[in-house]
Amino acid sequence: MTAELVRGQNHPLPDTRLEIRVSAGQPVVAGATLADERGTVPGVEWIAHPGSPSLPGVEVSQQAAADHRLAVDLEALPAAVHRVCVLLALPVGVGGPARFGTLAAPFVAVTALDGAEIASYTITGLDRESAVVAVELYRRQGAWKVRAMGQGYEGGLAAMLGDQGLERPADLAASILDAVARGLARSVSAPPPRVPETERVRHAAPTTGSDTMPGSDPARGPGPTRASDPAPTVPVTAPTTSTGGTGGPISYAHPRRATATPEPQQGPPVPVAGDASGWSMEERLYNQVWGMFEDLARSTAAYRSACDFAESRLDQELDRALSDPRGRIGGAGDAAREAARAKHDELTARAKEALDRDLAQLVAESEVVEPALPAAYAGWDNPVWQAYRVPMEAPMALRLGDLHLPERTDLRIPMLVRLPLERGLWVDSGRGHSEAAGLLDEAELRRLALDTAVAHAARLLAVHPTGEFAVHVVDPAGSGAAALAPLVEAGVLAGPPAAGAAGVSAVLARLTERVDLVQMALRAGAPDALPPGMDTAEQLLIVHDFPHGFDDRAVTQLRYLADEGPAVGVHLMLVADREDASAYGPVLDPLWRSLLRITPVAEDHLADPWVGHAWTYEPPRFPPGSAVLRQVLAQVADARRQWGR
Repeated sequence: MTAELVRGQNHPLPDTRLEIRVSAGQPVVAGATLADERGTVPGVEWIAHPGSPSLPGVEVSQQAAADHRLAVDLEALPAAVHRVCVLLALPVGVGGPARFGTLAAPFVAVTALDGAEIASYTITGLDRESAVVAVELYRRQGAWKVRAMGQGYEGGLAAMLGDQGLERPADLAASILDAVARGLARSVSAPPPRVPETERVRHAAPTTGSDTMPGSDPARGPGPTRASDPAPTVPVTAPTTSTGGTGGPISYAHPRRATATPEPQQGPPVPVAGDASGWSMEERLYNQVWGMFEDLARSTAAYRSACDFAESRLDQELDRALSDPRGRIGGAGDAAREAARAKHDELTARAKEALDRDLAQLVAESEVVEPALPAAYAGWDNPVWQAYRVPMEAPMALRLGDLHLPERTDLRIPMLVRLPLERGLWVDSGRGHSEAAGLLDEAELRRLALDTAVAHAARLLAVHPTGEFAVHVVDPAGSGAAALAPLVEAGVLAGPPAAGAAGVSAVLARLTERVDLVQMALRAGAPDALPPGMDTAEQLLIVHDFPHGFDDRAVTQLRYLADEGPAVGVHLMLVADREDASAYGPVLDPLWRSLLRITPVAEDHLADPWVGHAWTYEPPRFPPGSAVLRQVLAQVADARRQWGR
């Protein structure tokens, strides 16, 4: 799978023979510099450019072009080379654009020799810059990685080469650009991109009366479409001026984000609830929440990687200053160290500014999206619960709590999981590694864990149509009576909580038999051939205080339900402290791994699927003094009585 990098992010390189592909939409100059472990380019012989396109291990294009393919063989590089920087610059004196801000964002992909993409990077945020360090291949502890750089230079190629430590960079830049100009004089202009007739008609057609729902795109499917998506590398419509002619200013507005007026919007886009793809508002909100989740993950990854890069650069420059004995004392050494620290502070400040801008936009979007969420996605403090009615169909997802990162703890992303549940839930009543859990005594922590399980069970009952979801409870010692009281008193359970070893065995036997019967019916190709009177609703089993009351047979049945149950509509919610079951040793390891672990207090144990941040999970909480739980359960019970369930 291709790693889509953001500025400052790095990714390991599994291959040493690579191809770096560049697509810029307009002719650009592509080159590469070879640097030592301090990031210094010793001389002009360490630069591959159109006038000298080949170096050991690197080969670049001999002229400016809209698309480039650079060949890199990391094993063929000189032993002293620790960094390979890929440079892009706009040619001068040939009538082309003078700054990257007038072009589509350049796209860079690092691929294996077979064309499989390893990592890609869209260089966004460029304006007055006419040269940019696109990506950097670097060696650390014997392994090569690629880092997305996106470092632009308003001073052009000369400023960029000077920052690489080269002497007389202006003369070198002039010679490179002269070679580029000679090459362009011999080249043939590329034809404009051909646009399929169906694409031209679709995007030119008026939006009123269109069969495509707002925010959806049949060509891309139901994945989330974000307002912050970079412009596509190849535009789907030819750029035109306001009078319809070719040339002039280009609009890079996303084709699926049409605005009511043709005037360009000033400032960040105004957030709108449901601003994502999908065939219903529920699906659009689901995709939008996941898009916010991804945006926050990637923005934070860019910030953290940029800070790491600034720290690494500071260390290199301080080492460089100390490596010269003449610079260890006196004013020159102090000046070098101060300059290094100033550059470090500048880089981190710029990264923080970019992060703050992204976070402010996400906060504004969250403030709009949160009140618009349906009951299945909403927090218990959302007013939508005051107008709750039992739904006629099940939702596509369910909220299990909130997620946040330390960079902005008040920015909470709803944790939405798809329904039906693909795996069981484990509400951990142990202390784990949470600081919040360490401040509570054992009894309070166990009470909070069962309260959390009750909140999840109540939401599952509330978002399913009448009779389509049943909840069973196993409480062997009866120690959870107080927390289970709202479910018991409302009469929404499939039966009284099972107590004692006999109760545990009876419930497990019924659900195990149900799984067996449904599996046999499915294997026989007759899913409707189930015994008369069998409850076909989704089933949830809440197990409190595991493994109390469980013998070896019951443990085996529980593992069977955890593994086989979700595929046939039987789900497990385990409320347990893993230490209590330590006597079973590794026998229960597959059980714990099969369940999604959530906690009754805040803990940073969940990771996102994009960059792997450790996210702090916040369990659902009812507002203090609120009666929303009993009100919702009362409506569920009333609907069951009306339907005779």
